[in-house]
Amino acid sequence: MKHKLILIIFFSLLISCSTDDDDYGINDRDDNINLFSNKARVVGYFPYYRFSLNNQIEYCKVTHLNIAFANPVSDGTIVLPSTDNTTLSDVVNRARSQNSNIKIYISLAGGALSSTTANIWKNFLANSQERPKLIDKIVQFTIENNLDGVDVDLEWSHVTAGYSDFVLQLKQKLSENSLGMTAAFPSETKYSLISDEALNAFDFINIMAYDYTGSWNPSAPGQHSSAEHARRGVNYWKNTIGVSGEKLTLGVPFYGYDFQNSTTVKSFTYGSMVASDISNADRDNLGNKYYNGRPTIRTKVRLAAESLSGIMIWELGQDSFTEYSLLETIHKKYTDLGVETTNLCGN
Repeated sequence: MKHKLILIIFFSLLISCSTDDDDYGINDRDDNINLFSNKARVVGYFPYYRFSLNNQIEYCKVTHLNIAFANPVSDGTIVLPSTDNTTLSDVVNRARSQNSNIKIYISLAGGALSSTTANIWKNFLANSQERPKLIDKIVQFTIENNLDGVDVDLEWSHVTAGYSDFVLQLKQKLSENSLGMTAAFPSETKYSLISDEALNAFDFINIMAYDYTGSWNPSAPGQHSSAEHARRGVNYWKNTIGVSGEKLTLGVPFYGYDFQNSTTVKSFTYGSMVASDISNADRDNLGNKYYNGRPTIRTKVRLAAESLSGIMIWELGQDSFTEYSLLETIHKKYTDLGVETTNLCGN
């Protein structure tokens, strides 16, 4: 009788816990998933200032590689800065040697532009006479560097008059050369200067579901990219804006923010957290340091697998190049779910 009573209590607790999980939408059991698709994109941004890590990036786990960031000079010529001996050509050649199907894009602009570069963009976008010159230079850069397309990452105040016309004209020119076009947009904002036609011109959109807080808001310490933030971003772009899941990719951060005091916030990489203590790989915060560890990344991959067509990473160079790699976590989670990404490296 005593054993029966113990069993009854055990199963009652089990049922109660399961019910609570379901009620709050946090039941992440993989046997209870409805896949959106059996294939997915894995988009990795790789900034020029991380090129020295080229030999450590596992390109066999990435379907799309976005080289960040190139910008125009005054005559429209596109320039990708260089900081070491590793060139864009070195990155492209190594990526393609590991993954012959990888799509490599040049990502334009970025979130932090100098006033000079911002004005160059603004002038080209607004001027219908000058805009085609910039577009020709962008396409020329893409073709000359053996790339597959262009990622447009003009953000916030840099989305200025003429943006939609620029996007539509760039799309036409890229399509004439069999090149792709994507964009990165904030988690819950559609810029007012983006027309529906321009939005539909992108092959797919990367949702930047991070930076809900950060160095610009030092009095608000906390998680900048939670699983709930990701759900909100997916819901906004799918249900509020009405973009189909086939054209959406969920962005995840390989970095975090250290809220040191009420005036100072500094960013740090996931890799640095693992280097200091491997147990940090399975945490989301340590004191006032907030980031995404492996469990949260797995949860986001599951959300993406249920809701849309892939994961985007900012950025590959911030990973831990060890068994605790977040890129490997993404790769393995998709594989465990039965979703094909690159069909390489065990996927």
